[in-house]
Amino acid sequence: MPSTRALLPLVVVALILSTSGCLSGGVLLRPDGSPGPEKCPEEALKTMRILRLRVGDSTSVELDVNQTDTSPITLYEGPVESMLNDDLGLLESPTRLYGRVWTGGPQVVVRYYEAKPPDGDTIPICAVARLAHGQLKKLPESKPGMAVLEFSGAGVYIVDSFR
Repeated sequence: MPSTRALLPLVVVALILSTSGCLSGGVLLRPDGSPGPEKCPEEALKTMRILRLRVGDSTSVELDVNQTDTSPITLYEGPVESMLNDDLGLLESPTRLYGRVWTGGPQVVVRYYEAKPPDGDTIPICAVARLAHGQLKKLPESKPGMAVLEFSGAGVYIVDSFR
């Protein structure tokens, strides 16, 4: 069994990583706090092929089901539950999308990893939320760990990796 002294360097490294913001949900963060590149899991790519969801396929989404049709809205760093406003391939509205929000950079980043159709099982996907003209830019009243956005909706786009 390793001694406590031998484990000390590992504990220090884990503590530094957990408090420095280097990792967020397993994703490396850029210096501005936005998430870095991330591969789409093979299982999600396979599921999207079966559902005939292709890169670039898109529709509209309510960013937070608890703030539908509200303006402005507040998104917090961490998990998010969104909802399709319209069908996306074989995913019918109001399919729920589950993902993660990052608020550290100049604009909000939302990545979706799962979809739950109204009468189906949760399936893996890879998608992102986007808005044109400034995308998901935070309003000035945003504070660390949260972002105030002008609109409750955005576009959701299928991707094969996160960039």
